[in-house]
Amino acid sequence: MKISEEFLSRMKDLLGEEEFEAYVKSFDEERLYGLRVNTLKISPEEFVKITSLKLHPVAWVNNGFYYEGEERPAKDPYYYAGLYYLQEPSAMTPAHMLPVMPGDKVLDLCAAPGGKSTELGAKLKGKGILVSNDISNSRARALLKNLELWGIENICVTSEEPRKLKSAFGSFFNKILVDAPCSGEGMFRKDADMVKSYEEHGPEYYAAIQKEIVGHAVDMLAPGGLMMYSTCTFSVCENEDIIRLILENHEDMELVKLPLFEGASDGIGLSGCLRLFPHKIKGEGHFMALLKKKSRQVPAEMSRWGSKKEKALPEELSKFLSMISKPLISSRIEIKNDCVYYLPEYFPENGGKLRYLRTGLCLGEMKKERFEPSQALAQSLKMEEFKQTISFKKEDERVIRYLKGETVFLTESEGSKKGWCLICVDGFPLGFAKGNGDTLKNKYYPGWRWQ
Repeated sequence: MKISEEFLSRMKDLLGEEEFEAYVKSFDEERLYGLRVNTLKISPEEFVKITSLKLHPVAWVNNGFYYEGEERPAKDPYYYAGLYYLQEPSAMTPAHMLPVMPGDKVLDLCAAPGGKSTELGAKLKGKGILVSNDISNSRARALLKNLELWGIENICVTSEEPRKLKSAFGSFFNKILVDAPCSGEGMFRKDADMVKSYEEHGPEYYAAIQKEIVGHAVDMLAPGGLMMYSTCTFSVCENEDIIRLILENHEDMELVKLPLFEGASDGIGLSGCLRLFPHKIKGEGHFMALLKKKSRQVPAEMSRWGSKKEKALPEELSKFLSMISKPLISSRIEIKNDCVYYLPEYFPENGGKLRYLRTGLCLGEMKKERFEPSQALAQSLKMEEFKQTISFKKEDERVIRYLKGETVFLTESEGSKKGWCLICVDGFPLGFAKGNGDTLKNKYYPGWRWQ
């Protein structure tokens, strides 16, 4: 891999002679592979017991693990059940260190493809709201798939400029993550394409974009709220200088010192930030800083969907929902263009003026006096929450047949199934099928199928 002399000169100035040599040597080391367990569905301890992957814990992320490079975790049925997300270990850190609690109103401003949003959503445990945004519509679609695969129901996925989000939401959010677009210097060892991109647009180009983004983000932060800023680059102008700019321009913002852990480094010229270098930890390069809004102003008003009156639902929809044991509040169910949605618990008064890819959990679709449940609904359920289920062992060849969209047949000992059935692998939902005796007509979403 050829790296520009300009970049190497910058890193030498940043690190000093001795540490720079250690950094350069890190390029000769093997790339590291990581996955993060979905704590909405399974604990890290239980996942380790059931997986066939050879895992080693990421020391600073309690649900993060390294896996061997020759393994193929994206071809494992547990991946299709949403039990884990493939993510570089250092990239797990910002969402892990942002203290999100159930009931929070959370914004992931630059969210695609969803590595950080999936963790934020898992922390919410179905309470509050997560708005995940990416300015690119195609990337936002990939983001939506990952959130639905993880079974996160209290989501709003948008594809808007930060300025427009600010206009709609105001100071609504009490937790914000800004994983800003950057020059990607910290990913050079992992991805050679980042080097090509760096040669086209260096740190100064991205610093201008970052300054605009964080300005809007601060305005969307509620009084007392916390904002995590992160990049996967080393340059001071994209990192500490951005934090200084926030502190200089917003008197009500203060830096919250992030705790260091083994291998992590303090900020350069600005103590309290956190830096990760590939020659000091088992991961790639990353920067993060946590800020708090000190103002005691009253937070933006919000609506609670569940406080509205109960509503009558179509008979065929009610009949299907009676098969689900977990409580669904009818006032939060909305039917639009024959699609049925379960809206988040909270929603801002002016939040409807945006381009949404999804508002809440898509329950399914009304089709000529019948209701057809969605893939997202299946992923959001636990096996015990649906009336009719069938669970196959991961080794059962019918699991792959189902994921490929093929018809599945039951054995005599498994009995017969009539109507909607939730298909699971080792007790973890994969999707729906329509039972007709010993035959299960496959309803697995075509866009998600095993390739």
